[in-house]
Amino acid sequence: MPLRVVSLIASSTEMICALGCGEWLVGRSHECDWPSWVQRLPAITSPKFEADGTSYQIDQRVRAIVEQGVSVYRVDAAALAALEPDVIVTQVQCEVCAVSLRDLEEAACTLIPSRPRIVALEPNALADLWRDLDRVADALGVAERGQAVAHSLRQRMREIAVRAEAVSRRPRVAMIEWIDPLMAAGNWHPELIAMAGGEDVFGRPGEHAPWLVWEDLVGADPDVVVVAPCGFDLTRTRRESEALVTHPSWSRLRAVHEGRVLLADGNAYFNRPGPRVVECLETLAEVLHPDLFHFGHEGRAWERLVARAVAGESGAS
Repeated sequence: MPLRVVSLIASSTEMICALGCGEWLVGRSHECDWPSWVQRLPAITSPKFEADGTSYQIDQRVRAIVEQGVSVYRVDAAALAALEPDVIVTQVQCEVCAVSLRDLEEAACTLIPSRPRIVALEPNALADLWRDLDRVADALGVAERGQAVAHSLRQRMREIAVRAEAVSRRPRVAMIEWIDPLMAAGNWHPELIAMAGGEDVFGRPGEHAPWLVWEDLVGADPDVVVVAPCGFDLTRTRRESEALVTHPSWSRLRAVHEGRVLLADGNAYFNRPGPRVVECLETLAEVLHPDLFHFGHEGRAWERLVARAVAGESGAS
């Protein structure tokens, strides 16, 4: 008998669908949007802050909520109870990425008669992603299918890593996960950069992303800058990049002068520790070593910032 499953984080929704259990989903978070058909499911979470505005404005709103010691998102407990889920999947890796586990457990204990099993994922490093996939598969009763999916994904990534080992030069990479204030990408991203034939100048495997100041970025002077803000698609990243190219220190970066600044879809690929981590690695590989890799992701997952870099230089002079 199929289980009734609610996924409260986009990456787990993608895992569930990759496992062939998408038809078991009865509810989702407001951020779950892939595969596209899941948007027809009821969204039982919503942010407590206005998601429009600049990256600086969003940062200030989120900080104000976090400082109060409450969750950044609200969960519609009544709607969740009405779905009568058998399994709820969420995460505890990032306090601003999903509803509070405490709030969810309280709702499950007091309001949901089905007494669902709660699976809380914590993908700090790449190995955790595979463990999380196993845990979701186990909770859904498809453990062997989970092992097969993980094997297929890891094999695709291993093939890229083996090819990248042959490169003679490994570019130094700064991956920007938030624009204003500046924040580098951490957790699984340094591992992906290394597998793609690069060297991460800020991130450390398995550790949260560090906040930066412009002096850090200028001092590191990376060969490549990848801008992939958390929660922003490529269109919004392009718009928000104005805050970078108009900064007085922008034109001091080697990557700007050499046309090696890339904008990426952080929302769909770089900030989702799920099955599409493979596409994330492919994107990095073709960005860092275009003579060796071509997967066709340019224009969809990433684009160059060449023309806008010139505008930034003239504006900073």
